[in-house]
Amino acid sequence: MYDYLIVGAGLFGSIFAYEANKAGKKVLVIDKRDHLAGNVYTENVDGINVHKYGAHIFHTSNKEVWDYVNQFAEFNRYTNAPVARYKDELYNLPFNMNTFSKMWNVKTPAEAKAKIEEQVKEAGITEPKNLEEQAISMVGQDIYEKLIKGYTGKQWGKECKDLPSFIIKRLPVRFVYDDNYFNDKYQGIPEGGYTQIVEKMLDGIEVRLGEDFFDKRSEYENIAEKIVFTGMIDEYYDYCYGELEYRSLRFETEELDVENYQGNAVVNYTEYEIPYTRIIEHKHFEFLCQGANEESIPKTVITKEYPATWTKGDEPYYPMNDDKNNALYAKYKELADKEEKVIFGGRLGMYKYFDMHNVVAEALDCVRTEIG
Repeated sequence: MYDYLIVGAGLFGSIFAYEANKAGKKVLVIDKRDHLAGNVYTENVDGINVHKYGAHIFHTSNKEVWDYVNQFAEFNRYTNAPVARYKDELYNLPFNMNTFSKMWNVKTPAEAKAKIEEQVKEAGITEPKNLEEQAISMVGQDIYEKLIKGYTGKQWGKECKDLPSFIIKRLPVRFVYDDNYFNDKYQGIPEGGYTQIVEKMLDGIEVRLGEDFFDKRSEYENIAEKIVFTGMIDEYYDYCYGELEYRSLRFETEELDVENYQGNAVVNYTEYEIPYTRIIEHKHFEFLCQGANEESIPKTVITKEYPATWTKGDEPYYPMNDDKNNALYAKYKELADKEEKVIFGGRLGMYKYFDMHNVVAEALDCVRTEIG
């Protein structure tokens, strides 16, 4: 009946569906949720586009990827500059001269580097073997203790000394007064939210929401020539080698009768004792709190983000890409490579921590390989 069944209406599945449809293929998209757009779904609440599954800030240095997403929406000039709160102290992220100046009262890059070198020497780290040692070697003991240790422990549900070093390597460290979190050339938020992007991609394509592939597996496996599967690869194979590990998230969202709650889109809470990792104030993503002479909304919407241990049946958000899980994934990948009918994509299908721009690039590569 169909050329392709797409399981999952997130970015990967929607891009594949859009391009396949454009190439004249007959496509069916299903998703177990009751809405499109997967984790990038945004919902309008009193004029504020709420990121229902955590903050999503698009950033890339790949012009092809940037041009691709801009055909579906106008992106604003939002720059990610989170604030970290440790007890009653506030620090700018990523780690830059504003952070170092506040932490140590230093004024110059040379003073900041000297302070870090002194603390690394005291810790006796020459070759970092885990996240804790890697973080201290990058920014010193003080910043590790206040801004990394508790936050990362909450995020991953493990002590930093039990986590691989690569996780922290993706965080920028700059010896300039620059709070722009990403180094990428292009950055922004779509004006009007992300959901419209996927709606445009899937316009004219048959979509069934509230449909779980596994509830009707035998039917769906025979409905199309090929399947593009963006769910959990281990679930697809009925956990035959065992369960891969994921991290989950829980969100508490509330509307407040104040115009401006925290003055920034993202504030990280780095103490381990505070159970949430950050508070997101959604209106700041689209500059909806600019004062009397600009567009302003008298209410605000905030979301507290709680990391959670994943158990079967929970929503998986982050793959746990440590050595043990990567070795287990390699076994599933062997099965996947032998498939003639099934293509696996996205964070869960490829068991890899992708940002949005990575997902777009992977989907476009997949389309080129599959359809040409």
